Amino acid sequence: MFTVALTGNIASGKSCVADWFRRWGATVIDADALVRETQVPGSPVLAAIVARFGPGVVGPDGTLDRDRLRRLILADPDARAALEAIVHPAVERLTRERLEAARARGDRIVVCDIPLLYEVGDPGRFDAVVLVDAPEAVRLTRLQNDRGLREEEARRLIALQLPAAVKRAWRGGPGNRGPLVIENDGDLAALERRARAAWDELQRLAAAQT
Repeated sequence: MFTVALTGNIASGKSCVADWFRRWGATVIDADALVRETQVPGSPVLAAIVARFGPGVVGPDGTLDRDRLRRLILADPDARAALEAIVHPAVERLTRERLEAARARGDRIVVCDIPLLYEVGDPGRFDAVVLVDAPEAVRLTRLQNDRGLREEEARRLIALQLPAAVKRAWRGGPGNRGPLVIENDGDLAALERRARAAWDELQRLAAAQT
C-alpha cells in the first residue's frame, strides 16, 4: 500500500484535488470528516469540548456550533491548543484504523487529506506528500467571497497555518524528497490538469515501490 498525505493551506483548492484523486482510484481518508465523526452528539470528544468551552458551543439541536467555536479559538491561542489536545488524538486513532482497513483490503494508493499536516502531523510517515498551493491573496478572496468571512477573520484563519514556503521547503520521508506541489494559480481546468499530472506521478512512485 502506497500512502500519500494531501495537504494545503486553507482555501488552496485541496478539496477539489482530493475529489479528483478519489475519482481516479485513490482511497481517500478525509481528516475533516473524521473530526466531525468524533464530535457527534453523545461522543466523548463533544463532551470534553463542552466541559472546556461551555454549553454555549452546542446549538439547539445538540450539535457543535462550529462557527462559535472557531471564533473562540481565533481569539485565544490557549483555547486553540486545548481544542487540539481534545480532538487530534481521537482523529489520529480513527486515521490509523482506516489505514489498517485499507491495508487489509489491499488498497493500492491511500490518500490522507490532512489540512494541518505540517502543523500537528508527521509528513515523514507517508510515502509521498502532495501540497496544493495558491497565492495568499487568492485564498483571502476565496474565504471572503465563498465562505462569507470578514477580512479580519479570514486573515486570522490564514495566520493559524504555517506559510506555504515553509511547507514547500520541507524534505523528509522516503528518499528525503520534498512535497509534490500542485500550483493553483489559474482556473479550475488548469488545476485539474496539474492534479492529473500529480496523480500520474503518484502512480509511478507506487509502482516503483512494489
